[in-house]
Amino acid sequence: MRALVTGGAGFIGSHLIDRLISRGDDVVVIDNLSSGQLSFIEPHVKTGKVVLVQGDLCNPDDVNQAMAMDIDCVYHLAANPDIRLGTRVTDTDLKQGTIATYNVLEAMRSNGVVNIAFASSSVVYGEDAPMPTPEDHGPCMPISLYGASKQAGEGLISSWVGTFGAKAWIFRFANIIGARGTHGVIFDFIHKLKKDPTRLEVLGNGLQEKSYMEVGDCVDAILHVMEHAKEQLNLYNLGSHDTCSVRRIAEIVVEVTNNHGAAIEYTGGERGWAGDIPRARLGIDKMLNTGFDVQMNSEAAVRHTAKCLLEEIGTE
Repeated sequence: MRALVTGGAGFIGSHLIDRLISRGDDVVVIDNLSSGQLSFIEPHVKTGKVVLVQGDLCNPDDVNQAMAMDIDCVYHLAANPDIRLGTRVTDTDLKQGTIATYNVLEAMRSNGVVNIAFASSSVVYGEDAPMPTPEDHGPCMPISLYGASKQAGEGLISSWVGTFGAKAWIFRFANIIGARGTHGVIFDFIHKLKKDPTRLEVLGNGLQEKSYMEVGDCVDAILHVMEHAKEQLNLYNLGSHDTCSVRRIAEIVVEVTNNHGAAIEYTGGERGWAGDIPRARLGIDKMLNTGFDVQMNSEAAVRHTAKCLLEEIGTE
């Protein structure tokens, strides 16, 4: 099988590529390297197992160039990785999310590519969803521009399935963390403590509580579900069994970095930033019913990630 991974030089994409290569797939990557890192996939590129198209999904010609390489399945992971950026540059998620997804789907149609797996997000559910949130909750009312772009992407994919005969797997992710992370709360905490080991500023009141999934579990779940879910349009939450609070994450990072004397200081308020959802936990029964379960729940994934990122930062 020949796979096209959009955003393949990024955090989740590079881990997915490791799995695809290990099972014998050929891989094409399209990535503009704006947030991804070539070093994540460079060993595969050097061996010829990955073909890198350094291009932008907002440019239809770049997307068509990659899609014309005899692709069997698209793993569409590329997006703006920073929800907060959308509050400052408000067309970021429109361009890097909605329009990029349209360009991917149109290139698929033009090149006769049928299969697509899409990285959506728990944020499409908004803040009033029941916990744990099942896939059939609705209407979905996202409160961030990032969430709106993910919901729009889901709608475009669903319409391509209904109109052009595409086959799709839409995955709504919990907070995905792990080695090679380049943003997020754990990454931010480690860098803050590196800059000032005496204090750790935490946005909000620290009571924000969400489900965290280790990136290896995430990519294994994607591939497992795709093997077992055979409908024309498949929608699955991917997450762990529990949640972890921001306060607890701060404590773990302080412990792992050996900055035990650091004062944890909270800025106050229930949200870390505009569009932040204070509490979220996905229902994962559908995933579990396919026979897949995670190796790490939230706190274990947080601790593992803190150790990995600390080691990676130390080698920078």
